[in-house]
Amino acid sequence: MPVITNIEDLRLLAKKRVAKAIFEYVDRGSYDEGTLAANKNDLDALKFRQRVAINVDHRSTRSRMLGQEITMPVAIAPVGLTGLNWADGEILGARAAEKFGIPFTLSTMSICSIEDVAGAVQKPFWFQLYVFRDRGFAASLIDRAKAAKCSALVLTLDLQIQGQRHRDIKNGLTVPPQLTLANLFDVLCKPSWTFNVLQSKRKSFGNLEGQIKGADNLLTLSQWIAGQFDPTLSWNDVAWVKERWGGKLILKGILDVEDAKLAAAAGADAIVVSNHGGRQLDGTVSSIRALPEIVQAVGDKVEVLLDGGIQSGKDVLRALALGAKGTMIGKAFAWGLGARGEAGVTQALEIIQKELDVTMALCGLKDVMEASPAILRTG
Repeated sequence: MPVITNIEDLRLLAKKRVAKAIFEYVDRGSYDEGTLAANKNDLDALKFRQRVAINVDHRSTRSRMLGQEITMPVAIAPVGLTGLNWADGEILGARAAEKFGIPFTLSTMSICSIEDVAGAVQKPFWFQLYVFRDRGFAASLIDRAKAAKCSALVLTLDLQIQGQRHRDIKNGLTVPPQLTLANLFDVLCKPSWTFNVLQSKRKSFGNLEGQIKGADNLLTLSQWIAGQFDPTLSWNDVAWVKERWGGKLILKGILDVEDAKLAAAAGADAIVVSNHGGRQLDGTVSSIRALPEIVQAVGDKVEVLLDGGIQSGKDVLRALALGAKGTMIGKAFAWGLGARGEAGVTQALEIIQKELDVTMALCGLKDVMEASPAILRTG
């Protein structure tokens, strides 16, 4: 086993182990991947002020997110097909998050179902919702999340129409899925991954399996899903979701000040400044670049979280310095899972927390909640 010191080490292990189509589903972005690159580059461009001769003993990374005490201001973002990175991956991710003391978000497009995950953990998790054309099915997902005692609903707003991800098409990860000689050879070259995912409790979309009339396998479910992303989604639907849900509501996919104001007016408890990890609108602004003006516009009315490019403790602190109350990790989580299962998720979280702690200290901070623009260089 190689020595693992950062998230990139876990990414490279996952790349070696996981089938190419699944690894690149997590790893890559839409179109020319300009927004994907900007998410990381714009974070890296933010430079810290190194401070010295300040007492930074007894530091704390503890924080709060939606009123919940957490070990550090990081939540696991919803990632589709998580269970194809490692068998029962959503359950393993939820367990790792629960033990570590941070929120876990289950995707609508998960392999394990809401009920599978709820039966495997002791504490409530968050559920991410897509509002499909079939509003009756969307309503049933909300009701199932309530029955599972999920503590927050994360409504994703930026997938009314799916951005083209070139690598998914080239890898045959399409609707319907395409089996090519290249991906068949790749799967045969990844026997440990193949054997592992075959042991999974489910082999399809757990939240949809058995719920859709006439869609009883992965192919027919995939075809149904392809026609369900709804370009008519509006703020009226947000109001409908809020009323039916009745609990804490997080709106994900906010990247514009006007939309942030509308989200606050709609009664959201939190918003996630996000461009879907660079997987939707290519050529738009990075999440971190959009963050400050959104915080300035609505920061006292709604809790602002950030998703997009967070792959280190340094990134977490940068986001907090610019006003975010917390962050979400998708790729870093999935790479850890793909590399080593539950142990890899835990390792990813430990890496981020340790780096967050050290970076805080070298910036002269004892408490992560004290992060402000003052820790960043202005020139």
